Amino acid sequence: MSNDVSPPPVWRMPGMGALLLMTAFGFSGFSVLMPTAPLWALEGGAGSGGSGLVNGVLMLFTVAAQPFVPWALRRFGWAPVLSAGMILLGLPPLLFALSADLLPVLALSAVRGLGFGILTVSGSTAVAELIEPGRRGKAIGAYGLAIAVPQLALLPLAPWIAHNFSFMPVFILGALPLLSVPPAIRLARHLHSLPEPPAHLADVPLTRRRLLPLTRPMAILLAVTLAGGAFVTFAPQMSSSPGATTAGLLLLTGAAAISRWRFGHLADRYGAHAFIAPLVVMTIVGLGLGAWAVAAEESTVVVLLLVSMTLVGISYGGLQNLTLVEAFTAVRRRDYGIASAAWNIGFDTGTGLGSVLVGALAAGWSFSGALVACAVFSLLTLPLAARRQVRPSGPAD
Repeated sequence: MSNDVSPPPVWRMPGMGALLLMTAFGFSGFSVLMPTAPLWALEGGAGSGGSGLVNGVLMLFTVAAQPFVPWALRRFGWAPVLSAGMILLGLPPLLFALSADLLPVLALSAVRGLGFGILTVSGSTAVAELIEPGRRGKAIGAYGLAIAVPQLALLPLAPWIAHNFSFMPVFILGALPLLSVPPAIRLARHLHSLPEPPAHLADVPLTRRRLLPLTRPMAILLAVTLAGGAFVTFAPQMSSSPGATTAGLLLLTGAAAISRWRFGHLADRYGAHAFIAPLVVMTIVGLGLGAWAVAAEESTVVVLLLVSMTLVGISYGGLQNLTLVEAFTAVRRRDYGIASAAWNIGFDTGTGLGSVLVGALAAGWSFSGALVACAVFSLLTLPLAARRQVRPSGPAD
């Protein structure tokens, strides 16, 4: 009779509950203001250009903060950095109510971006620290679900609340990251109890050799987030059918949430590499169908658009999980923070490019042509997707 005991689910592992709770509160506050902070700037008299700057400034300061998070975690420790991040993300929404003028809204968005940069990098780094490599795909899937569910619920709900009630409930929901401070401190207490890497490996200078293994998963991630960002930003303008737009966005975000969770289980069982190239192909096919669906601006082919956004949603969620697994596989433990920062920069850069580049291409050509360009970019990453990720050689750390 075997005495083997199955390990508990990853969300019941020490520290994971606090991480998931912190992540859910943090991303709830982030998600509820993504569509409504620009609307608040419009209320204050900003034009469409000014309102468009709101999330641009948010993501600019997010990306600016992310490279410094691994250093801050080493220098100041988990508890101060995590607590500061949650306060920077959660306090500004309460201050939005004081003024809808563009400059204060942009300044508060910049502060929120700093907090969001801390949340994203420290959250994915914590997953790698808490869970052993053999179960890391499931852990990243659970972490991804804690991110995706608030987005699925609050992105479409927030504008409805603002229009039908007022902005004040939205600002209160935007302060939910403040509730993340207690679980963040619990998470930090557990992370500080883990064994540290050997001292001689903790402060190795950052070199191109340490960053080079991350270029493969980052390029693949950049291409798929460009595709996802294009649909999330421009679906209402691409489609002549408001109903199809709403249904398509629900399919994309729902498929991404389920895919990001389930591909973690598959990666642990069969390896991440087996699924990356097929999902890149799925991205290309989905974008091609989307370009076909919106080719006639006055008459969207609704069924094709829904299929397109579902396929891109599956690859968008799956490749988020798999590229993060590959990023942690590519580096030693001392570089988990660097891998996390690089992955998040790739994700946020791709999302931003999906807005900026697709908008520019659509203005010069059409949305159909812009989606074809996104498909070509994904096609260029296919040779990288077909290669197997190389693990670091030499003694373990």
